[in-house]
Amino acid sequence: MTKVPFFDLQELHTATGTQEEIDAAVLRVSRSGRYILGRELEAFEAAYAAYCENTHCVATGSGLAALELALRALGVGPGDEVIVPAHTFIGTWLAVSATGARPVPVEPGEGSFQIGTELLEAALTPRTRAVMPVHLYGHPVDLDAVERFAERHGLAVLEDAAQAHGARYRGRRVGSGRAAAFSFYPGKNLGALGDGGAVVTDDPELADRIRLLRNYGSREKYVHQEQGANSRLDEIQAAVLATKLPHLDAWNERRREVARRYTEAFADLPGLTTPEDAPWAEHVWHQYVLRTPHREFLRRRLEEAGVGTLIHYPVAIHRTPAYAGQGLEPAAGLPRTERLADEVLSLPIGPQLPDYAIDLVVDAVRTALTAV
Repeated sequence: MTKVPFFDLQELHTATGTQEEIDAAVLRVSRSGRYILGRELEAFEAAYAAYCENTHCVATGSGLAALELALRALGVGPGDEVIVPAHTFIGTWLAVSATGARPVPVEPGEGSFQIGTELLEAALTPRTRAVMPVHLYGHPVDLDAVERFAERHGLAVLEDAAQAHGARYRGRRVGSGRAAAFSFYPGKNLGALGDGGAVVTDDPELADRIRLLRNYGSREKYVHQEQGANSRLDEIQAAVLATKLPHLDAWNERRREVARRYTEAFADLPGLTTPEDAPWAEHVWHQYVLRTPHREFLRRRLEEAGVGTLIHYPVAIHRTPAYAGQGLEPAAGLPRTERLADEVLSLPIGPQLPDYAIDLVVDAVRTALTAV
């Protein structure tokens, strides 16, 4: 029997007292008679842009769509290359492939889950059009290094912020620059009741282009400037997200508290590496990801103790059937990425997690690893 599930969305709404607010928002939209491109969407887009300390938000049908449409709006297309992290969720790569461009993977930095900024130059070719850093697990990338690299070579930068709602980099919000794409998948720090995404930008022309692309390439009904997509965040999801947004900072702070307790409790355990938390970053801990060569042993022991876990991510993308054999990895291979696939394990985390559950997880991890 699972005593501490990895993540329970219903418990999140119940424990944080937001279920009634969400129910009221859904009922309001249901009775409004307006379900697509209405006032709820406009209100959420304005609120989320302001939350990200930016000027424009264009909400889409999913996080993957946000990435793809942003790349297209930035001019990425067939024959181009986009530098991406080797260690990330496959959606980052799929967005590049969907434009007809080629993802060029870069290893994580030593001791890090984030893209190795010192390795970017080696990935550059005459076909490189953009670089897409991922704020993986809620920890910001070293954006200054990425932006200096991009400026030297005239490249666009699109932040994949699907896991970093509310994070800060050197005091500024992730998503406060030219282009960042978010996902509102239900399990995210800010999650909808279904799929959803958004691009946040300070560039009005870029925002206008993404609005065009998300709506069949049309600004005026039945007049289509280009071949667009149908990818619009619906009114119910917009209303739910607007209801949850005022709670996001408090929820992130609880995530930080859980993470601090884990890290302090595991500091003396041999064969275990706790996640990075750079002093210049305000981590939002979408996931708490351990590294251990004893991953499978630990996972089984936690399962026996009733603690749910997940692996983010068990197969390196260049080894998946979707990309294997395409020669995307460099000549030296991607050994750090493959090692992470063998060693990472995510523990339960979230604002719904009570203190007794944290203690149970801590005890289970310590008991397991002291038995190795």
